[in-house]
Amino acid sequence: KIKDNPLVSILIPNKDHIDVLNTCIQSIVEKSTYPNYEIVIVENNSEEEKTFEYYKDVVNIENVKITYYEGDFNYSKINNFGYKHCNGEHILLLNNDIEIITPDWIEQMLMYSQREDVGAVGALLLYPDGSVQHGGVLIGAGGAAGHYHKDFDGDSLGYMGRLIYTQNVSAVTAACLMLKKSVFEEVGMFDESFKVAYNDVDLCLKLRQAGYLNIFTPLAKAYHHESKSRGLDNSGEKLERFLGEYDRLRIKWHTIITEGDPYYNENLTLDREDLSLK
Repeated sequence: KIKDNPLVSILIPNKDHIDVLNTCIQSIVEKSTYPNYEIVIVENNSEEEKTFEYYKDVVNIENVKITYYEGDFNYSKINNFGYKHCNGEHILLLNNDIEIITPDWIEQMLMYSQREDVGAVGALLLYPDGSVQHGGVLIGAGGAAGHYHKDFDGDSLGYMGRLIYTQNVSAVTAACLMLKKSVFEEVGMFDESFKVAYNDVDLCLKLRQAGYLNIFTPLAKAYHHESKSRGLDNSGEKLERFLGEYDRLRIKWHTIITEGDPYYNENLTLDREDLSLK
């Protein structure tokens, strides 16, 4: 049971794409059944005038505020900056391209986040077509990390029921991640050398190293319109940066990646994210 009524700070970085952001905020405001939350938008170098016009309107919504980050795009830095403007006991990191499905999503995450032995709590994220985008993070997939059940039908049970049961995992995506503010500070927040990729995996592994459990709950569910605002990392400078962060994760967490994810059967493949046999 949820103890007391703690404030949850929903932290959303944003650059332009106000249609996407508006969908996100409206889904939170219209669907959420947990009453005690604030939304902190971290404005990150938007260029369109209509974005700033939208901000003038959105701050009229109760418990919505905007803070301004200046500097190059660095997801870790933006969130480390934004959390300082959060008043909540718990921080809920949220991408601007998330659309809430389950009304009690905050409660489903908070019931675990409030436990003293828990670090990060992640949600089941679906693509708009209903297939799975994130069902927890598998360490070692593709040589670094990948998502359990990627592209599975969102209504399926998953491998051994892992798409319907709440469970411990090594890591979860920061696209929708809740943790106590005190614990975030304790482990040193995000490592800012991971500008875009793997910063959430690194954070979760730091939490496990500090003795906390990370949890994936499919009972908190949302759509993720992934990478709409930023684009994909598949060419030129973006690809080079991604590969650098891929190597950094493999070096920093070499032992864990080599020994294998404790929540994954060693007889299953790491070449794909479908939990099939090696």
